[in-house]
This record gives sequence, C-alpha cells and structure tokens, in this order.
Amino acid sequence: MSQSDLPEVGLDAVAPVQHALHPAHDPGHRRAERKPRSGCLPILLVIVLFCAIIAWFARGAISDVKDMFSGPEDYPGPGTGEVEVVIDPGQSIRSMGNELKELDVVASSDAFVDAASANTDAQMIQAATYVMKLQMKAADAVTFLANPANAGSGNTVTVPEGARVGQVVETIVKKTDFTEKQLTALLDKPSKIGLPAEAGGNPEGYLFPATYEITDSTTAQSLLSQMVSQTEAAEKDLQIAAGAERLGLTAHEIITVASILEYEANRGPDYPKVARVIYNRLDDGQALQLDSTVSYASKRKGDVWTTADERDSESLYNTYKHTGLPPGPIGSPGKETIEAALNPAEGNWLYFVPDFEKGTTLFTDSYDEHLRNAEKAKEYCRTHDEC
Repeated sequence: MSQSDLPEVGLDAVAPVQHALHPAHDPGHRRAERKPRSGCLPILLVIVLFCAIIAWFARGAISDVKDMFSGPEDYPGPGTGEVEVVIDPGQSIRSMGNELKELDVVASSDAFVDAASANTDAQMIQAATYVMKLQMKAADAVTFLANPANAGSGNTVTVPEGARVGQVVETIVKKTDFTEKQLTALLDKPSKIGLPAEAGGNPEGYLFPATYEITDSTTAQSLLSQMVSQTEAAEKDLQIAAGAERLGLTAHEIITVASILEYEANRGPDYPKVARVIYNRLDDGQALQLDSTVSYASKRKGDVWTTADERDSESLYNTYKHTGLPPGPIGSPGKETIEAALNPAEGNWLYFVPDFEKGTTLFTDSYDEHLRNAEKAKEYCRTHDEC
C-alpha cells in the first residue's frame, strides 16, 4: 500500500487536539507546542508492512498445501507440434518419464510415472521410435506409447517371455536380413556377445525378452549382445545376486527356476506358489518331476505332457530321474518370473497341476489329492484342444 493510500490522519487531524490541550496563549506550554509531532503515519506504515509480510508467507504456505494435494505438474493437453521420441529396449518407466520431460512432451516425470501406474497397458510399451506432440497430458502420452500402432515404422524384433534360443534365432531371421548361420556362429562363441561367466557358455536363458529396434547400424552381434546386456541389467535391477544368496542359491539357479516358472504356470499369481513347490521339493531332497524340463530335453511341442520314454531319458534335464535343478535355464525368463523365483510364496505345497477349466493352478501337499487333480486335468485335455 502506498503512502497516498493511507487515511488522512496527519498534522491537520492532530493539531486541533493539541491546541485544545495546550492553549496558544499559555506561555508555559509553548515548548510543548514546538515539539515535533510524529502522528500516526509511522505506526500505520509498520502495521501495513507487517501485514504484507504475513500475507506473503501465507500465500507461500497455501501454495505449498495446494501443491501437496494437486499432484505432480501436468499439462492439460492435447499438445501441439511434433517431436521424435526413441524408447530403448528395457527402458524403465521412470527413464521414459525423464526423457519425455526433457523433450517437453510431458510437464513432469512424476506425472508420467503416476499415469503409467494407473494404466495396465503401460507394460505393453515397445522399444521403437515415436512421433509425439509437445506438452501432452501425461495420461495421453502413456496411452499413445502403449498403442502398438503408434510405434515407428522401423523394424523391431520381439523376444517373448519363455522364448528359447532356437525360437529367438528363428524370429530374428524372419524379421531381419541376418542369417541363421551368422547368429549360430555368434552364439557358439560366448565372448563375442558378452555372455556372463555364470552362463557356462550356454546362452539359453540369457537373451532377455523384450522388443529390440533394428536400425541401419544394428548388426547380428550387436543385437545378441544387447539381449545379453538386458539380462545383466535386469539382474542388477532386481538384485538377483543378493536375493539368490538369501535363498541359498546362485544367480544362475534363480534364472533357471524363473525359466521353469514360465512353462509351469500360466498366470502371475501362481508363479510364487510354483516357486515354493520347487524349493520345498529341493529342501526335501525329492526329484522335481517337471514335465517342462523333460520336454526341453526331448524338444517336445504341442502339449504339457511327457511320455514314459521321455521321462526315462538320461538327460540331466530329466528331473524325474535326477534330483536337484537342471543344469541351466530352459528359456528366457521375464522380470515377473524372476521376481517370483526371488520371492516364493509361503506354503507347504509339494504338488501342483493346471486347472485348465478355470485357468488357474491347483496346489496341494497331499499326493492322493494331487493324483485326483492330475486325472481331472487329463480328462479335460482329452476333450479340449488348448492343452
């Protein structure tokens, strides 16, 4: 407030009061009349200044409270202009948010992360090049990236969870100009693709499931090396070494268990339970008796069962005949099964069998109950094609 805005309570307002108290004809009071009179102006200025300071702090506090409850900064959308965004294989949601914030596609990384958490399709975001608008609403940005139709026209190779080396090679050959001979030669020389020592020279399980963009500079070697690097990145991100030690296993054994889960269960909630069955049987010294590992050795396809001859194989992957885990993974596990292998459910189960009719898995610690569950599954498969 300026001085001109203040009430007119200066000398003119005070003077009559002074004269009434001290008449001008009284000589004894002449010194008092000449005494400087401060009036109310300085007091009012102090009050105004104090109120301004309080208001300034109050506005800051209110703003802080609003920020606390309004959530991270976000654009209203729909956005304008264009910008090219490259999503790399294995890139985290947080990293995407940081990149989009830097490019001014979204107002804040936090807004993008929150929107991705609320959108289950966010896990479908592919590694590719996208042309996006500037200053988009975070939720719209997530929806745009999650739509495969918006992925750039550049060529990509997708390795699905559970894919085996042979399947990965077959997919690469179909989607690129690389030949099976080139790829096989590289896979036979682990040092060429950076395979970690824990793999023991076998790339099975170490070609991480993700979508990889193929550019003009991509080579067969760089592509396979990228897949291996993504596995190593996942191991660090999920702290596999520490988790494995807690369970009395090695990182390689965790990858092996996770790869089995990809084949022995068909939905997320069952993965930790199947992991617990595996660990319970290992602790009891029982053979795992897993058809998935036997099928891996026999290269059986088409169903989940094995024959008596297959189960009589001398292969170290025959977990009916040999106790303990097989020598290595039987496919490439994704993050979900790796996390389940690291964090098994609590339970006394020793047996499990798919419940095809309900799309779940039946668990029990009773062998007799397990036989009944298995017969129910076989009966269903006699009349249905999905198993």
